[in-house]
Formats: sequence, structure tokens, C-alpha cells
Amino acid sequence: MRRTKIICTMGPATDNEDVLRDLMLNGMDVARLNFSHGSHEEALERINRIKKVRDELNIPVAILLDTKGPEVRIKDFKEGKVELKEGQKFTLCTDDVVGDENQVSITYANLPNDVKVGSKILIDDGLIEMEVISVKNSKILCKVKNGGVVSNKKGVNVPNVALSMPYMSQKDIDDILFGIEQDVDFIAASFVRTANDIREIKTLLRDNGGRDIRIIAKIENAEGVDNIDDIIRETHGIMVARGDMGVEIDMHDLPVLQKSLIKKTYRAGKVVITATQMLDSMIRNPRPTRAEATDVANAIYDGTSAIMLSGETAIGKYPVETVKTMATIAERTENDIDYVKRLDRMNFDSRMDVTNAISHATCTTAHDLHAAAIIALTYSGGTAMQLSKFRPTCPIIAPTLSVKARRQLNLSWGVIPIMSETRKNTDELFDHAVECAQKTGLIKDGDLVVITGGAPMGVAGTTNIMKVHLVGHILVSGRGLDSINATANVCVATSYEELKKSFCDGDIVVTNNVTKNMIPILKKSAGIISEEVGEANNASVLAVALDIPVIVAAAGATKVLKSGTTITMDAKRGLVYSGMEEIN
Repeated sequence: MRRTKIICTMGPATDNEDVLRDLMLNGMDVARLNFSHGSHEEALERINRIKKVRDELNIPVAILLDTKGPEVRIKDFKEGKVELKEGQKFTLCTDDVVGDENQVSITYANLPNDVKVGSKILIDDGLIEMEVISVKNSKILCKVKNGGVVSNKKGVNVPNVALSMPYMSQKDIDDILFGIEQDVDFIAASFVRTANDIREIKTLLRDNGGRDIRIIAKIENAEGVDNIDDIIRETHGIMVARGDMGVEIDMHDLPVLQKSLIKKTYRAGKVVITATQMLDSMIRNPRPTRAEATDVANAIYDGTSAIMLSGETAIGKYPVETVKTMATIAERTENDIDYVKRLDRMNFDSRMDVTNAISHATCTTAHDLHAAAIIALTYSGGTAMQLSKFRPTCPIIAPTLSVKARRQLNLSWGVIPIMSETRKNTDELFDHAVECAQKTGLIKDGDLVVITGGAPMGVAGTTNIMKVHLVGHILVSGRGLDSINATANVCVATSYEELKKSFCDGDIVVTNNVTKNMIPILKKSAGIISEEVGEANNASVLAVALDIPVIVAAAGATKVLKSGTTITMDAKRGLVYSGMEEIN
């Protein structure tokens, strides 16, 4: 089962229900709409198409609205383009002028106040590089360091300069309000510089009925990197947007920076997306380059929650093949990762809150007991996200009452979100959650699962319960060593002293390890259930010597079974049932 999630950008190549259906069936978890291009009318058509196909397939594909963000662009040239030569002087003007080989207008009026002599200015993703040699009023005089052809409306980047322009433009505001109307699940906020940029969007969402939309901060410049800790605290997650980041920040620093941002974000319990040029050659070719395949794998080795496709699915010739390729690389890479070591190395959050501690204990218990799955009851998605940060070795099945939370959890690493219904109390809710989880096909009767959630129910941030549970009416399963059955009360004892104190004649003894000094007492038992594994253990020897039912390798037996309760042992099948059970 693939755990790393896949985001696909929508575009002309996906404007077809059959293509969308194939994308969803082959691995697309989130559909991205890039609002740097196109109109609301085009976006609405795509959103409606996504909703129709995801409802038909019952796949909770989330919708992510990617804002244009604050940007600086040049305006137009008289001839549409000019060639700039190395060493020549070229002027950027805030006044409206006719663009030619000597000057061009820019969209940001305050740029002359933000730059200084020596500042570097890049045009068209860094293909044109200039250095500021003087600033006078509305004009920035530059010297061309790296020339080339530049055309209308190309982007302008100013590395290592904090621009004083407002974070949200009117276009971004209009786009976000449109997203609220269309019930999108995520806002990907472009060019985030500080946590205050995120707060601005949160205020806009809250004031307009979009409080439940989650924000992903796109880290694309040095200012965003410098403020990353505050940004992570304020957001649902971040996107390592390597396109503009590679222009704004020295490209040689990108690999180290990517690893640092991924590690910092997922250890904070937040989602982290790695984006840009992951399988770029598949826009044109049916197979990726070796370097691209390795790039995808390395992001997964780093710990990314999700990997994103841009032009590959938006305008590429092979959108479905690209998703299949990415899913295959992801799954094979995950199979090579030792998640147990990662869990061992994972430290608690420095706050050491209850939710964090319970989540860590749930993941370690699931590993120790070889659980088939973790079932995380969640309303807002917080419980499942906290579990996800520990990268457990088994799937996280997340039953939720919220349709939107289900879609949003589809972006979280290792989480399989499903719908559930409300119940009167915690016990009934847990039982219902297990029933819902069984419908996924990932767990079956006899499987051990670890359930976690919170009380009171439906209150975000109250994860405070962990329960080990055997699916179905079966309480524990192991390896039976006889065909004899027994029904009796339980005596749980993990030591001779505990056994001597608690045992009553005719009890079924449940222990983690049978020791020799226990044998005189065990002769009076109705049966033995032991967590011991291997062939030559004391419990196996006693099965023959005492002619009583024995079940060994009963994972979690001392935690699941409770002293004083009545159980039935089916030693032939290695199963333990609650109460008095008639066994055929």
C-alpha cells in the first residue's frame, strides 16, 4: 500500500472525465488548480468535473486552490520581445513606458524603494540576470550580467530583498472567495514570507465562511525560509516549491534545504509537499529520466508527505502514465525504508502534550504487537495527522464524521480516511469504527488493531484514549497446540509472584512468558495462553505434559484479556473468544 500522497495539477490534459477517472483510480489523491492561469469560469468547469467523478468513484479526492500570490512582472515591449546583451545598461521603470531594448515598465510601483545598488534582479526564472547600479525616483538602472531574449509579462525576482508590497492582491482575494463558494479543501498560499501572511488568509477565510479550509504555505524565497518555524506553526503544512525557490535562493543550497524543510515540517506533525519538475520530461516522453526517478525517491526517503505533478498532468501528453509511474516509484521506495528505525529515532514534540504522547504510544504499541492497522477516530483530522508524523509501520485508518475532513486527510501520509456515523458513547463509537474499517478490506476478523481517539467525542484536540482490540468476536489469536477447548475465568500474570497471588484453581492463565517455577500452579489451570513465540518454549512443552489447551504466540494477550472475565479457548484454531462460546 502506497503511503506517500500524489497531487496532480489540472489543465487541458485533464479536461476529460475519462482521464480524470483514470487519474483517481491510479493514484491521484489531491487535484490542484493553479490560479496563476485561467478564469473562474474555467476553474468552475474543472471543479464540477472533479466533484462528479470523485462522487461516482467514492474516492475522497481533495481540491487545492493555488493562489497567484504577490509577484512582480515586467509589462509589454513594443515588438513583444527584445534581446538583452551582456554588459549593456537596462532600466526598469514604475512609470508607463513603451518597452524597448533600453527600458521596460514593471508592475510593482515601490520596487525602487526596496532595492539598492548591488541588488540582483532576475527576469524569466533567472534566465536574465541584472545588477542594480543606480536608483533614481521611479527608475532602476541595471547592468545586464547574463543576457538573452525576454518577452512580455515575464516574472521578476529580487533575491534576498524583502519586498514591501501587500501580501494579498485583489486577485488573490477574489480567487479565495471563489474557492470558499466552491467548497475547496486547501489554499496553497504562494510566496509566503511570514506567519502574518498566513494570518491574513485565515482572517479572510473566517470572515467569509471558509474557516474549515486548510492553508498550505508555499516556501519560495529566502524570507520564507528565514521565518519557517513561525510559518509551520501557523499552517496546516508547507510546500517545498522548488521552481521559484531555485531562482530566489542559490540553487546549490536547494538539496540541503529540501531535506531540512521536509524533516522540520513532518516532525511538527504537519503536511509537507515536494513540488516542481519531479517528472518533468514526461510532459513529452512516456518514461522519466533516471535522475527524475531518483529525485522522486529521494523526496520520499527525506520523509515528504506528498509529491506533486505540475505540467506533467496539466499539459503533458501522458498524464495517466505519469501518475502510474510516480505511484510505482513511491511504493517501491517506501518498501526500502526502515520505518521502525525512524519511529525509534522520533522524539516527542517539546510540548509533550497528551495528544502527542498518546499518538506516539499508539504507534509503538501497533509495531510491538504487529497490528494490522491503527484506527484513529477523528473529527477535524488532528488525531490522524499526529499519528502520521511518527510514520507508523501499519496503515492509519481514520473514520470521521466530517466529509471535508475525510478529503483533507487524503493529503496526510499513510492515512486512509473513511466515513463513520455518530454513536451514543465511546465503546459504541469504537465498535462502529472497527466495522467501518473492515469495509476497506485492510483488516479482517482475527486481526489485531490499535484504536485511538478522544473523549468527549467530537471535540478537536482531545486525543486521550488508546485501546488494543481484536477484530470480530475474537479477542486474541495465536498458534494452538491441541484440539481441546476450555471455558473459564482469566488470570493475567506476567510473573510468578503475580500468578501466585491472583490464581484460582481452574483459571485460564494468560502470561507473556511461562517460567519453570510457574509449573506447579499451571497444573491446576484450565488452559494457558502465552505471548511466547518459537517452537521450544515452556508453554509448548506443557501442552504435551499436562494435556491442557495451550495457545502460544498470542500477540497482545496480556493487554487485551482482563483478569476475572470469562473466555473460551479454541486451541485447535488458536483463537480466544469472549464469554462462553460453542465451538464446532
